[in-house]
Amino acid sequence: MSEMSFEQLLEESLKTIQNGEVVEGTVIRVKEDEIVLNIGYKADGIITRSEYTNTPNADLTTAVKEGDVMQAKVLKVNDGEGQVLLTYKRLAAERGSKRLEEAFNNKEVLKAKVAAVLEGGLSVIIDETRIFIPASLVSDGYEKNLAKYAGQEIEFVITEFNPKKRRIIGDRKQLVVAKKQAMQRELFERISIGMTVEGVVKNVTDFGAFIDLGGADGLLHISEMSWGRVENPKKLFKVGEKIKVLIKDISGEKIALSLKFEDENPWLTAGEKYAVGNIVKGKVARMTDFGAFIELEPGVDALLHVSQISKEHVEKPSDVLKIGQEITAKVVDFNHDEKKISLSVKAMEDTTEKAEAGKGEAEKVETDKAEAKRAETVKIEAEKTKASKSKAEKAETETEKVEAETEEAETEKVEAKTETEKAEAETEEAKTETEKAEAETEEAEAETEKVEVETEKAETETEKAETEKAEAETEKAEVETEKAEAETEEAEAETEKAEAEETGGTAAEK
Repeated sequence: MSEMSFEQLLEESLKTIQNGEVVEGTVIRVKEDEIVLNIGYKADGIITRSEYTNTPNADLTTAVKEGDVMQAKVLKVNDGEGQVLLTYKRLAAERGSKRLEEAFNNKEVLKAKVAAVLEGGLSVIIDETRIFIPASLVSDGYEKNLAKYAGQEIEFVITEFNPKKRRIIGDRKQLVVAKKQAMQRELFERISIGMTVEGVVKNVTDFGAFIDLGGADGLLHISEMSWGRVENPKKLFKVGEKIKVLIKDISGEKIALSLKFEDENPWLTAGEKYAVGNIVKGKVARMTDFGAFIELEPGVDALLHVSQISKEHVEKPSDVLKIGQEITAKVVDFNHDEKKISLSVKAMEDTTEKAEAGKGEAEKVETDKAEAKRAETVKIEAEKTKASKSKAEKAETETEKVEAETEEAETEKVEAKTETEKAEAETEEAKTETEKAEAETEEAEAETEKVEVETEKAETETEKAETEKAEAETEKAEVETEKAEAETEEAEAETEKAEAEETGGTAAEK
């Protein structure tokens, strides 16, 4: 036997490999796009990025490191450069395929991260085996935006397994439906009519909003969004917003929701606010041919019939009113049971006219009262004048009496002097008595003058007070009525004439 060369001995010591064989090796070098393995063969094994993973632009330095032991499948013993071309992902896919087949047969629930969002669905990878989930099987409803699932970890089951055609189909929908059914059962066991629950706005339409209650959706109709009027639900709610709602009704699997909480019902206090006869303000909310509906507050509307808009004939409410216009009207009817309120602008105008007429009547009554008061004042002044005159006449009578007594005393004095000079002593005595009488007379005259002064002063003060009072009353009477002024002036003139006549008569008697 001839000696073998070193190369022959080395080659003889190394194992042989073939395409399709699974080999194990140690990582001796790693690049971003390539892994080099020592597989115990005369040539190293190479795993390119595309044969390691299906992830585009993956950095292999983050996946493995030098010294790691891994298995791979031989694609080519010689890639043309003296190296062995290996694949990791195909080996993993083959092994994963077996696992997926078992999962398919056992209806096992799998979990994986979404690797890609495609035009028609989602793509996930398990052990380098790609599984496609059609858009129709992603959720229990139409998903307009699948991009939100990118990078998410989702659960699914395999409903179709055909590795030869490279067709493996996943289904997430049946899991979502099953979970919701369980949540729905739990929800319906927990809720009842009248309860307040929290939900998330799922969708908003022109007629209402769908609220996710955690197991079932409830409809919040536009008519139940507020006690007032809602024109556009999309201006009130946003998708994803959390709100508390009232369960109004449950019919089978349908749940009717409401935001009309009874403690906020404006009709609870409407009877007091809008009682018949009250004057109220509101805005024109909408109009028909027979009248206009006035919003008194959110949730409380009243009808202003076309016949009650004005005292003038109105053909159509839109001829004199416009939407949003603020009006003031009188409540003419209130029906709490039927929640109906009737208004009238015309009735309010009639009330105003009656009030003005009543005011005129009241002014007339006040004028009559003033005239009566003025007449009473004139009467009192006349009585006071009469009393003053009587007092003055009495004083004059006393004065005349004193004068008469004085004359009588003087006569007696003369007679006493004429009868006898003999009785000078008696005469002197009589003279003394006469002087005394004269003194008394002078005192009486002084008293008379004092009385006259006091009488004149009293008359002056009376005239002054009465004149000032009469002037004040006259000014008030002039404002209230011209007739009273005329009568006042006439009464004053008569009073002054009477005083003048009485004064002249007094002077003549003196």
